[in-house]
Amino acid sequence: MISYYKTINGRIQEIEDYEPGCWINCIEPDGEEVASLIKDFSIEPDFFRASLDEEESSHIDNESGVTLIIIDIPSVEKFDTSIRYTTMPIGIMITERNVITVSLRDNPILSEFSEGVVKDVLTNYKTQFVFHIMLRVATKYLQYLKQIDKISEHVEQKMKKAMRNKEIMQLFEIQKSLVYFSSSLKADEITLEKLMRGRHIKLYEDDQDLLEDVLIEIKQAIEMVGIHLNIMSGKMDTFASIISNNLNMVMKVLASLTLIVSIPTVISGLYGMNIEGGLPFDQFWWFPILLSAVMMFIAYIILKKKDMF
Repeated sequence: MISYYKTINGRIQEIEDYEPGCWINCIEPDGEEVASLIKDFSIEPDFFRASLDEEESSHIDNESGVTLIIIDIPSVEKFDTSIRYTTMPIGIMITERNVITVSLRDNPILSEFSEGVVKDVLTNYKTQFVFHIMLRVATKYLQYLKQIDKISEHVEQKMKKAMRNKEIMQLFEIQKSLVYFSSSLKADEITLEKLMRGRHIKLYEDDQDLLEDVLIEIKQAIEMVGIHLNIMSGKMDTFASIISNNLNMVMKVLASLTLIVSIPTVISGLYGMNIEGGLPFDQFWWFPILLSAVMMFIAYIILKKKDMF
C-alpha cells in the first residue's frame, strides 16, 4: 500500500497523489507498486529488496542520486498470552524531491507521523524529516525499555511467591528481546555516526543539531539495554541457584521421610516371621497403629522444621 503525505498548516496530512516535497509511505508494497516507484523515481531495485528483507541490518547506500538508509526499529508482537519485543528494518530513500519509506508491516513510529501526532515536521525538508523519524525511533526504544523493566519487575515478584515454568519462560523472552535491542541499537549507532560525517547526506546546522540529539538518545538506549541485560543475567543465575537449592532441600526431606517410613516396615516384617518363643507385644493389635502414629508425628516435625507446611 502506498500513501502520500505532506505538511499543510504545520501538520502532516494525507494527500491523494504525488507532489514534490511530499512523503511517500509504502507498507507491504506489492510487485506492481514497487515497479511503479522504481520507474517514477529511478530507484535501484536492490534498494527495495533490502528494505523488505527482514534480516537486513542497518546501513547506508548511494546509487543514481538516491540515498538509502536502513535502520532497525523496535516492534511489539503478541505471542500466545505474552508480549514479545523484537526489531524490524525500515528503508528510508531520499530522492531529489521526496522521502520514501518502505516497511514490511505497519508500525507505530511511521503511524505517528501519518496520523499527524508529530507536529512541526516539514516533509519538504527532506534531511530534517528523516532525522525526525530517527529521533522517534530512539524515543520508542527508550519507551519499550521502560515497559520491559516493569514487566521484569512484575515477573520477579511472581517468582518470589512461586517459581513456575511460565515465569521462567517470560524472563527468557525478556532477555531475548534485550539481545535483539542491543544488536539493532549498535547497528543504528554506526549508521548515525556515518551520517554525522556528512559524506552521504549534506547536513545543515539545524540538521546536525537534530542528528546529535538522535545519537545521544541512541547511546542512552544502548546503555540502558546493557544495564538491563546485566541485571537480567544476574536474576537468571540467582533464580537458578534458588531452584537448585530448593531441589536439594526437597531431596533431603524425602530421604528423611523414606528412612522414617522404613522403620514400621522393618518392624512389621519382623512380626510376620515365624520365630520360636514369639516377640514382645505380639498379642496387642494396637501396637502397629501406635507405631504408625509416632512415625507420622516425627514426619510432621521434620516437615514443619523444613518449612514444608
